[in-house]
Amino acid sequence: MRTGTFARATALSGAALLALTACGGSDEGGGTDDAASGEKQVNVYGTDGNMGNALGEDFSDEGALAGMRGTTPLTELSGDFTDRLLAVDPELQDYNYAGETYDAVILTALAAQAAGSSDATVFAPYLNGLTFGGETCDSFSACVEIINAGGNVDYDGVSGPLSFAEAGEPAQASFGILQFGEDNALDDAATDFVIAGDEANAATDEGPAYAAPGATGDPLVIGTLLPLTGNLAFLGPPEVAGAQLAINEVNEAGGVLGQPVQLVEGDSGDASTDTATQTVDRLLQSNVDAIVGAASSGVSLTVIDTITGAGVLQISPANTSDQFTEYNDNGLYFRTAPPDTLQARALADLIAEDGNNTVGILAINDPYGTGLAENTRDNLIAGGLSEDSIQYVTYDPQAANFDSEVQQMVDFNPDAVVVIGFEESSRIIQGLNAQGIGPQR
Repeated sequence: MRTGTFARATALSGAALLALTACGGSDEGGGTDDAASGEKQVNVYGTDGNMGNALGEDFSDEGALAGMRGTTPLTELSGDFTDRLLAVDPELQDYNYAGETYDAVILTALAAQAAGSSDATVFAPYLNGLTFGGETCDSFSACVEIINAGGNVDYDGVSGPLSFAEAGEPAQASFGILQFGEDNALDDAATDFVIAGDEANAATDEGPAYAAPGATGDPLVIGTLLPLTGNLAFLGPPEVAGAQLAINEVNEAGGVLGQPVQLVEGDSGDASTDTATQTVDRLLQSNVDAIVGAASSGVSLTVIDTITGAGVLQISPANTSDQFTEYNDNGLYFRTAPPDTLQARALADLIAEDGNNTVGILAINDPYGTGLAENTRDNLIAGGLSEDSIQYVTYDPQAANFDSEVQQMVDFNPDAVVVIGFEESSRIIQGLNAQGIGPQR
């Protein structure tokens, strides 16, 4: 999960390559020596779970995060799309995962129209095929026009071309490389983009034949399970805005099955509460056909069986844990965010390109953190680093402090430190700063 301020891109949620240079890049040996202080240069890397303006709000000293870079699932968003989002929520500061949430709603609506049914067990088999192989379209209205003309749809969303693999997830994704400025906010001008994965790995089965053009039926009801509270609450506003914008535009284009799509909103909280369980129970009692969310992989793992077991489609805009790729979901779980296998590949490439020879990884002990950390470690080893040149430490996000974990990084003395976590990352980075190995030294 991840994703930052992402003013020109779609972000949030779980990942790709992450590099945060504290005060500049490493030399070929992996780390430079400061001539004045004799201190070793340590590069710090962040991920989609912490690379956002919300992180900077926890730092009062100017430049405390300056130069820190990281990555998140992100594509360059058009000014038109961000303007449309701001019309829904004028207070938006970040756009993380707004595009992925928008696309999740659009794909769900298109699948129901193509199937001629609002029953998720009927329309779910159509969803993968809507992302490849047909006539390209980039809006609900344009895609429905193709469906009604008897054509085949290839929806290219605002979050990218999508091109789902058989597991119902992107085979290729764009990642943004973000950087904090002297004001501890993300510097939009410094954002770069990289691609990980391969569209050639997309599924080939385009699904069942479309229903008759202009098919009508029972109204499609979509619920949301998005973080309004908890450690991913900073992702909530852009995701909520993305979902509402999509609903608005679907209904402006005539709705689905001849009726307006209905939206039932809900809070996911985080994995330390039972908020998601209570919300899912309420959404199912409201007879939703699909649930968009959760953002957190850990939260989704607590409710996926309940949702898919009820015959309801779940489509997450921000789950990145690779556990979902082969999860027994009755064919009813999808995600518009890429799996961490792609993020880890890009992250490892960046770490290597920066010339780091030793790497410390501090990861939150949940499916997102451990999955991304382990995949990153494996990619670093495959790229030539030895196992003993990588130190991997997990932490409990509810711990009173992270002194022990920070000290392990100090003792290891690596060229680079990767912090994979959520809001608690600010305390970890403050600890690294205090020890002279964080962004502010």
